[in-house]
Amino acid sequence: MSNLASLLDETTAKYPDRVAIVFGDTRLTYAQVDGAANQVANLLVSRGIEPGDKVAISIPNLPYFTIVYFGILKAGATVVPLNILLTAREVAYHLDDSDAKAYFAFEGAPGVPIGDNAWEGFGQVEGVKDFFLIKLDSAAPAPLEGPEYYAPLVAEQSPVFESVARDDDDTAVILYTSGTTGQPKGAELRHRNMYDNAALGESTFQADENNPDTYLAVLPLFHIFGQTVIQNGCLLYGGTMVMLPRFEAEPAIRLLLSEKVTFFAGVPTMYWGLLGALDETVDVAEIARNLRVAAAGGAALPGDIHRQFAEKFGVTILEGYGLSETSPVASFSPWGKPPVVGSIGTPVKGVEMKLIDNEWNEIADDPEAIGEIAIKGHGIMKGYYKRPAATEEAIHGEWFRSGDLGRRDENGYYFIVDRSKDMIIR
Repeated sequence: MSNLASLLDETTAKYPDRVAIVFGDTRLTYAQVDGAANQVANLLVSRGIEPGDKVAISIPNLPYFTIVYFGILKAGATVVPLNILLTAREVAYHLDDSDAKAYFAFEGAPGVPIGDNAWEGFGQVEGVKDFFLIKLDSAAPAPLEGPEYYAPLVAEQSPVFESVARDDDDTAVILYTSGTTGQPKGAELRHRNMYDNAALGESTFQADENNPDTYLAVLPLFHIFGQTVIQNGCLLYGGTMVMLPRFEAEPAIRLLLSEKVTFFAGVPTMYWGLLGALDETVDVAEIARNLRVAAAGGAALPGDIHRQFAEKFGVTILEGYGLSETSPVASFSPWGKPPVVGSIGTPVKGVEMKLIDNEWNEIADDPEAIGEIAIKGHGIMKGYYKRPAATEEAIHGEWFRSGDLGRRDENGYYFIVDRSKDMIIR
């Protein structure tokens, strides 16, 4: 069975009583998360969802994200994670473009009307049959003229379900990329793409299921970095995921301490925030005692952050690179080596990278030469959903062209120097 849901199935079979997810005072074991995901799978099957159908989700970093994500996979369907900041019009576009048959959305919070935008967007698309609204106050009755509430529906379902077998090359996830030109495109990621990328945890981060990590999930799980490196990597290696719906430095520091976090991943602004929030009241030595891995992506880290973080916590920040289309990890700082400031590291296990010109020709091996980064390996997407021309433009044989301009030094380290196509990170 090649279903990505095997991550959860297999770890639950081995470690049912380990804590899988922490959110506030809630602690869910692997058995509880697996049972809840099985209820979602049973709900979807009861509504006629079949293998290969698309199911969209708009959920922040809450236990519901992981439960619904794996419930969809268990049913054999494809997960379409949406950015929780999408407007109603944007939601409608994504639902329509992905051919979603069902949609789960969290109600939102003050200033973040996820549920309202989701419901309005759902109403603009004919093909989506079911809408499930996730409310924190699950006891409230559902309105007659409105969405169905998630909690009472899943409560009726059995917590037992046998994950549907899928082929390695079937699509597990469709992730939308956003650019300044044209509409977002859905990158189709296979079950094997996602599994193999999560399995980089051992070679890239020294992950070990016998000494499981505690991960702080502050990166949005609807983005590929958080989804693969934090959520799927955590579950594959039997770790514990501590969820924080939005990054704020002081709550993050409290969780680093109280939950004895060993694995932190973030973008540069998060590292600035953490360092800026350290005062005499913070037990820095205690955080340092536990912290084992610090990973960064999204933009180059200034040397000052590297230096300060190493001084405070005794940990070298590992910088990586990848895209939605590469599942995402393509390169990372090699484990155990001093940081090369400004570099995205070297290709990870099973991945090759090269620099090319506009005609796909590899450019001369010269530390000063600049070319577009091309990537080959286990993470390369199947293609852009329903966009053969865009797929053909991006993939040539086994190689994917990233749209990022880079250079490679004499030691094989890559550096991003510019974007050859404008992108938005929102």
